[in-house]
Amino acid sequence: MKILIVEDDPATRDYVLSGLKGVGHGADSADDGVEGLARALRGSYDAIILDRMLPGMDGLAVLKALRASKVDTPVLLLTAISGLDDRVEGLEAGADDYLVKPFAFSELAARLAAIARRPTRVAEATRLRVADLEVDLVRRRVTRAGQEIELLPKEFALLECFMRNEGRVLSKTMLLERVWNFHFNPQTTVVETHISRLRAKIDKPFETQLLHTVKNVGYALRAPS
Repeated sequence: MKILIVEDDPATRDYVLSGLKGVGHGADSADDGVEGLARALRGSYDAIILDRMLPGMDGLAVLKALRASKVDTPVLLLTAISGLDDRVEGLEAGADDYLVKPFAFSELAARLAAIARRPTRVAEATRLRVADLEVDLVRRRVTRAGQEIELLPKEFALLECFMRNEGRVLSKTMLLERVWNFHFNPQTTVVETHISRLRAKIDKPFETQLLHTVKNVGYALRAPS
């Protein structure tokens, strides 16, 4: 494997580099977060060993930047902090595993081998499209036929739900659960109200209707056949 280690402590860095090369792995290193991020974005690595506390840019910031850039290389986070909350924070930021210092090289090698065997993450789509209607999830931008459409937050969430379920009929209960997080069926017209507002923005100004009512069942967003 080709591995990048981002570690500012020279003794730890040299210990890991020596161990990796001793078992036949290729290894590069960086001693601060900024250089580590640059190398990780530039190079092709099978795994990254990333220290939690780094000068210039800490390990969590590096990790978040990598995941935001769609770099799915497995990351083993090294930390001197053994608290549960800190470990959870690292895993939630995108780490595949963590190892608390001090550690034995044999354990590090075993953990590296384990995360390298895991399936590669599937990149999540950042753009959704149905016919000439497009949603940019990163910029929170909606356009139809090239014309920008301003949506309120709940309208955007409702449209995203329909776009991710193109062609499927979604009942009022399903929409209440997925968009409003209601896990019961209250006597409310919030769905109907938002559907009406959404239609006025994404359908009414255009020739072709995309958002359809399925009588006594629910609603569906679908492209013209």
